[in-house]
Amino acid sequence: MNRIRLLPEPVANQIAAGEVVERPASVVKELVENALDAEARRITVEVQAGGRSLIRVTDDGLGMSRDDALLCLERHATSKIRRAEDLAAIATMGFRGEALPSIASVSRFTLITCERDGEGLEATQVTVAAGKILDVRAASGPPGTCVEVRQLFYNLPARRKFLRSAETERAHIQHYLLLAALAFPEVGFTFVHDGRVVWQLPPLPAGQDAASRLAVVRERLRALYGADLNLLPVDFTGELRVPAAEGEDDELGDGVFRETPAPAPPRPTLRVWGFIGAPGVSRATREDQHLFVNRRPVENRALNFALLEGYHTALMKGRYPVCCLFLELDPAQVDVNIHPDK
Repeated sequence: MNRIRLLPEPVANQIAAGEVVERPASVVKELVENALDAEARRITVEVQAGGRSLIRVTDDGLGMSRDDALLCLERHATSKIRRAEDLAAIATMGFRGEALPSIASVSRFTLITCERDGEGLEATQVTVAAGKILDVRAASGPPGTCVEVRQLFYNLPARRKFLRSAETERAHIQHYLLLAALAFPEVGFTFVHDGRVVWQLPPLPAGQDAASRLAVVRERLRALYGADLNLLPVDFTGELRVPAAEGEDDELGDGVFRETPAPAPPRPTLRVWGFIGAPGVSRATREDQHLFVNRRPVENRALNFALLEGYHTALMKGRYPVCCLFLELDPAQVDVNIHPDK
């Protein structure tokens, strides 16, 4: 008798959800990243009870056809990559094709989508419960996508029991949205919790020049924090240290990057730009240290330590600098597939 068998699709999706969907903030992250990849100009996030009762993410992005609306609920269905080689230089926020089926497998899930450039304005509505498609119908709606997630983990009582209080879950959602709003100032973000508008941030289009990009990030920081934080602009381009292959000499030595001579050598470069706090601006925790690699928020002890070392004796012991720094480099130099959280 054979003892090894393929798992039913709903079971496989629930297992995948254990990696993708940790808490309501995980759902918000995946849905917002989908909206950003769909070229949304405005994103609205509505939650109730910290996301336990309701999460609704609405965007004005590209939208989907009826066929794509159904296909996106299949595991490993994605528009972001097509070949294994694409994983070597990922330029989108999402790429695995696991988020929507995983979320739909642990919630009461509704997707309404309408193609931005499609013929007419007929939308498609798909209703799912615990990974099972209950209904597919034509609907009306503006171009873009609206995903509604109700009763997260309703079919996994043990997972639902370990969710924190509504206020704690709201704080996690708000922290992620703050990072997304900083990384994408050209996108308007609205956040509504229990019917109350927490913030409504208009889109801030910027040119490609450094001054324009710094200006919109400063404006977004001011809108989020409500005051000028006494920040100093940073814009530096350096030569990226690429580890030498085994048996080869590493010409750059132990430095991470060094200033690029003119003309720039044919080596990968790293641009660091954004804002750092003036020496007198500090916090008791690292909470206001925002670091991004190719617009993706990252937590990295080495980067945090390097930042602290840069201030050296300018800060009192136990105090941490404030920053909003963007690291930009060739996507081929970054492996975002190394961790489930990307």
